[in-house]
Amino acid sequence: MDERGLTERLITYDTSAPEGLHGAASFVKGWLEARDVAVTDHDHHGLPVVMATVGPAQGPTLILHGHLDVVPAHADQFAPRLEGDRLFGRGAYDMKGALAAMMCAVKDAAEQDRTRVVFLCVPDEESEDVDSRSTDALVAQGLRADFAITGEPTDLHIGIQAKGVLAVTVAVSGRAAHGSTPWLGDNAILKAHDAFRRIETLPFSRQSSDLFDRPSINLARIHGGDAFNKVPDACTMDVDVRYLPGQDADEILTQIRAIPDLEVVRCFTRVPAIVSRTNPYVLALREAVGHSIEGDALSVGRDGASDAIPFLEAGVPAVEFGPVGAGHHGPEEWVSVSSLGRYRQALGELIGALGAGEPVATSTDAVAAAVPEEPATAAPDLRALEGGANA
Repeated sequence: MDERGLTERLITYDTSAPEGLHGAASFVKGWLEARDVAVTDHDHHGLPVVMATVGPAQGPTLILHGHLDVVPAHADQFAPRLEGDRLFGRGAYDMKGALAAMMCAVKDAAEQDRTRVVFLCVPDEESEDVDSRSTDALVAQGLRADFAITGEPTDLHIGIQAKGVLAVTVAVSGRAAHGSTPWLGDNAILKAHDAFRRIETLPFSRQSSDLFDRPSINLARIHGGDAFNKVPDACTMDVDVRYLPGQDADEILTQIRAIPDLEVVRCFTRVPAIVSRTNPYVLALREAVGHSIEGDALSVGRDGASDAIPFLEAGVPAVEFGPVGAGHHGPEEWVSVSSLGRYRQALGELIGALGAGEPVATSTDAVAAAVPEEPATAAPDLRALEGGANA
C-alpha cells in the first residue's frame, strides 16, 4: 500500500470522534508493525497516541509529527473520491495525506542506520481542549530531537512562522425587558455584536509583519438569551485572534478589556512559531524539497497555530511542512496525489542528508532557532500562506 492507498484508508475513519480515532490508530499501529517497525502506544486522556522509532540509538534525530484527528464533517466526506490528481475527503489535506506519506517514509527509513527517526501520531491537534494536548505532554516528559517536522498543509513549502493564538471568551451585560418593548431594555446580543466589531478595529488589528498582512479575528461562537419574548440581558462570545510574531498577547488583551460593558472571562494563548530560515536543518530540508520538486522551496508564514510550538519552546527547531492541496476544514478538501510522492521523497532525502553528517547543529543552534535572526523586512523567498491548525 503506497501513500495514496494509505491516505484513502485513513480518510475512511471518522476521526472527529473517539471511536474513529481508536480505529485509525489501531490501523496505523498494525500497518507499521506488519512492516517490522517497532511501535509504542500511549493513552492521553482516553485517546490513542502512536509512536514508532527506527534507525540507530545514537545519531541525528528527526521527529515526524502528525495528527489523526479532523474537524467534523458529513458522512460522505469520509468516503475518499479521486478526480484526476485530486484526492477528496475530510482530512485529505489536513493532514492524513501527510501522515500517510510519513508512515511510508518511516518504513523506508527503517532500512538505514545513520539517522534516528521518531514518528509521532497524535489524536488531539484539532481539539478544543487547549489546556492539555498530547504533544505538549510528551515534550514536557522529555521528548527531544535535533529537528522536528509537523505535517500541516504548506503546499511543499516550509512553514518557518505561524501566528500565535489568543482565544478569549467575553461576557457582555445588558438589561432585560419584555420582548414587546425592546426600547425599555438593553439587548446584550446586539451589544456583543457591536463589541466584536470594535475588536476588529482595535490598534493591534491594523498591524502587519514581514510575512503577514494582518492578524485574523474570528467570531467563533455566541450565546445569549433565555426566552423568545425577553430582551436578553447577558451574552457570551468566543473570539479567536491569531496574532502576529512581534505582537504581545497581553497588550491585545488590554485593548479588548478597554471596550465598555465587556468582561474577559476566559482566555488561552499560544505564542507564535518562529524558526530562522538560516537554521541548518531548515536549509537541509529546503535542499531536500528542491530535489523532489525540481525547484526552490519557499519559506512561508502560516495563518494557523502550530504544533511546532512545544518543540520550539523546548529548544528543538521545528517547522510545518506538508503536501499540496486545498479546502481543509471545508466541504471540498483535497490533496494532490502526485505531491504525496514528492513529499515522501523529500522526507527521505532529508533523512539521508542528516545521516551523511550535514548539517551538524549544536545545542546552541537549536535554542537560537526559536529566535528570528533577520531584520523584520520582507525577503524575496518569503510569502504568507493561508490555513493552519485549529488550536
